[in-house]
Amino acid sequence: MEEKGSQSLEYFVKREVLDELCLDEVAQKGTWSTKPTLGDQVKDSLRCSVPRLKHILLTWIPVLSWLPRYSIRENALGDLISGCSVGIMHLPQGMAYALLASLRPVYGLYTSLFPVLVYFIFGTSRHISIGTFAVISIMVGSVTERLAPDSNFIVNGTNGTETVDIDTRDAYRVQVACALTVLAGLFQILLGVVRFGFVVTYLSEPLIRGYTTGSACHVCVSQLKYLFGVSPSRFTGPLSLVYTVLEICSLLPQTQVPELVVSLVALAVLIVVKEINDCYRQKLPLPIPIELIVIAATVITHFCDLPSKYNIDVVGEIPSGLKAPSAPDTTFFSSVIGDAFAVAIVGFAINISLGKTFGLKYGYKVDSNQELVAVGLSNTIGGFFHCYCVTSSLSRSLVQESTGGKTQPVRLSVCVISFVSLFAPQAVLSTIVFVNLKGMFKQFMDVPLLWKTNKVDLLVWLVTFISTVVLNLDMGLAVAIAFSMLTFIFRTQLPRYSILGNLPGTELYLDTDTYKEVKEIPGIKIFRSSATIYYTNAEMFLDTLQEKSGIEIGKLLSAKKKRDAKQKRKQEKEKKKTKKEAKKQVRDPKLKFCKFFQNIIKSQSLVTKLQILFEGVPDEHRKHL
Repeated sequence: MEEKGSQSLEYFVKREVLDELCLDEVAQKGTWSTKPTLGDQVKDSLRCSVPRLKHILLTWIPVLSWLPRYSIRENALGDLISGCSVGIMHLPQGMAYALLASLRPVYGLYTSLFPVLVYFIFGTSRHISIGTFAVISIMVGSVTERLAPDSNFIVNGTNGTETVDIDTRDAYRVQVACALTVLAGLFQILLGVVRFGFVVTYLSEPLIRGYTTGSACHVCVSQLKYLFGVSPSRFTGPLSLVYTVLEICSLLPQTQVPELVVSLVALAVLIVVKEINDCYRQKLPLPIPIELIVIAATVITHFCDLPSKYNIDVVGEIPSGLKAPSAPDTTFFSSVIGDAFAVAIVGFAINISLGKTFGLKYGYKVDSNQELVAVGLSNTIGGFFHCYCVTSSLSRSLVQESTGGKTQPVRLSVCVISFVSLFAPQAVLSTIVFVNLKGMFKQFMDVPLLWKTNKVDLLVWLVTFISTVVLNLDMGLAVAIAFSMLTFIFRTQLPRYSILGNLPGTELYLDTDTYKEVKEIPGIKIFRSSATIYYTNAEMFLDTLQEKSGIEIGKLLSAKKKRDAKQKRKQEKEKKKTKKEAKKQVRDPKLKFCKFFQNIIKSQSLVTKLQILFEGVPDEHRKHL
């Protein structure tokens, strides 16, 4: 190292230029493999021992690893407070989101209990809140309404009128939802067992955020009928969202004013108090449970007999106690298999993205394969207890984190929240859904950010959002995944190529097209590719290399062929000349005579000490003797 002045330092590196073969020889490249063979792996997997059994149990049942080390003094109080806060949110959100799934509100409460207990045992994330979620609920609702529409349950009423047998319809929809939930859980368990947790990495964050934003639009539109007190027709397939909005607009003259007033008052109160919770989040010991307060306040609708006076739709009495578990109807599996797989993938993608965010923030590992198994068991077991599909909720998870929840026992506090009989208007539940979609609609801010950072990701976000809104949830997800995979292929086929040059006074090498002061080293071209070379981009790599380096490989190959051909012709010419001279020498009698004596000398000198002397041998023949 040579110092130049007090501030700038210069250093020079001098070493031998090594090609690949020389580098392998100097560095002593090893040809051995430290990875066990397939036979060793099979033997190891079949080997049974106490340590191995313990390792398997701790891996598949994480509660056995962290529960013995749980510190009551450090974590119990925070977990209790956080669990109560999240449990208070579970109650109204479970009821509201059950309406999105076209189920009775009590099934939302069931879904807030049993899957949470299962995840407590098998989950690895400490901060996410498992339970009902708007996007999954609307996906389940699209299936239940498709397989159990109102038109299938019309019966003749009094005075010759036709009415919908609501009890039979709701019971049938519960069977569909439970079958869908169990099948989705089985898909998740299977993917987790075969270690397919990495598949979710192909669902990029722009895709997930665009899909959830588009789903939020579906959720909003589905709740407008409760807000205005109207009964629009049900539409399916592409553009169903547009048709529903147009239908609701045509029914606005039939708006139930009492329900609209109740909705607007509840919506205003919820928005104001939610903003207060956000602004004073650091100062409030607990968030104000405004959803529960609003629902509790609507008990006035029962005592004032508003449902009969003003025809306000209410949830009705929620039955106390729990239903006995029952097996799902497997005859629905063939009808919901595609929807179950979509729900399984979307639910796990939302769950693992949120779990890894909190895991990175607080420094613990969230196992994607174990999360698949945990969520799958939550859905499978929950399906037997009349629950529908679950995933993590961003709003509840943030409350759980902000109120001091640090470990999994938070979920036990959530589960002890008692079920009560409530008489809440469905319009109030719809306003709870509206307010809790705020976080999803804030994802529209991704558009200007992605425009500045990555336009390909922006294109994925927009295509996902538009396809979800226009084509519905299932077809929209398929189109989004297909488009995302195409962008992945194009990114590998169209990488960034650049010629590097040296920044004077440093040992830094930068792109010559991006930096003006960078200069190429005379006689040397440094070519860089942002992607590895394989068969799909090999031709593009070669063309760009020739273009940027100025080297025409075709001409070089032609010149090499000409040079090789010229050298080959020269060698053949010399070879022919040598053969010609050899034949000429063989025809010369004097040379034959020399050859004869050569053989005599070689044969006799090995046996006797015979000496043969020649005189007067010409110079051209002396060399042959």
